[in-house]
Amino acid sequence: MKIAFVGKGGSGKTTLSALFVRHLAAAGAPVIAVDADINQHLGAALGLDEAQAAALPAMGDHLPLIKDYLRGSNPRIASADAMIKTTPPGEGSRLLRVCEDNPVYEACARPVELDGGAVRLMVTGAFTDADLGVACYHSKTGAVELCLNHLVDGRDEYVVVDMTAGSDSFASGMFTRFDITFLVAEPTRRGVSVYRQYKEYARDYGIALKVVGNKVQSRDDLDYLRAEVGDDLLVTVGHSDWVRAMEKGRPSRFDLLEEPNRDALRLLHTTADAAYEQRDPERYTRQMVHFHLKNADAWGNERTGADLAAQVDPGFVLGEAVSEPA
Repeated sequence: MKIAFVGKGGSGKTTLSALFVRHLAAAGAPVIAVDADINQHLGAALGLDEAQAAALPAMGDHLPLIKDYLRGSNPRIASADAMIKTTPPGEGSRLLRVCEDNPVYEACARPVELDGGAVRLMVTGAFTDADLGVACYHSKTGAVELCLNHLVDGRDEYVVVDMTAGSDSFASGMFTRFDITFLVAEPTRRGVSVYRQYKEYARDYGIALKVVGNKVQSRDDLDYLRAEVGDDLLVTVGHSDWVRAMEKGRPSRFDLLEEPNRDALRLLHTTADAAYEQRDPERYTRQMVHFHLKNADAWGNERTGADLAAQVDPGFVLGEAVSEPA
């Protein structure tokens, strides 16, 4: 299943993403972790040192390879150059699966050893000096969106994405690519305002949204979140000596994480599994097409010189039963 962590900058969403990835790995689940934030910190939160994190390949640097592989033999896509970040799969497209080896993973993913097993880590790549003043960061996250559009994941397989901060996720259709979204909110006016904005934007798209209260230090903090967030508040997380040691580069064994925080991660896990049961492949595909047509009209047709609506395969539904091209 596909899981997003969102929240304002500094809310702790990357830390919570990393803790959840560690929890899943310790449970023996296959996991792909994706850092789609403008500030690339997920690798460090998973224990990589600065040199190792800097050496991670940027997905955006391999976009031509990604497009060429995913296009496959799809007759509706004339060339890889005609693909944009929202291009949906169709008959003949190559799809990505969590538990496989393929050229995209070979180029863009690296294994990270954690307690209990390894996960695949993929990153969009940092915003560089060459990008300043001439590039939009969302052009880098386009590689993530394209991969999610072509990813088939099943029960007990997990794709965990640390998203861009605040409401930036709504600059594309990527916010609809998940079975559940965990919004990490501090018990502050700013933290709650991001929740309200996200809730309002997601209202018409059937987004499963749950709030994880972070940095909750008192009963008053808890009461504040309950009053502002209501039933969307799933669980709260407080101070963690284990996390503080990890942030200093001295993590202990993951099974030594404080029991209340381990309980919180278990609840995230069971909530994500329950969301999988509500999965609707037809709606997922319909939303994918909706945002592709919007992007085609707004800029894609002009940039590629083609009518990108023709890329839509009306009979195709992305789901576990979809077959691979011969």
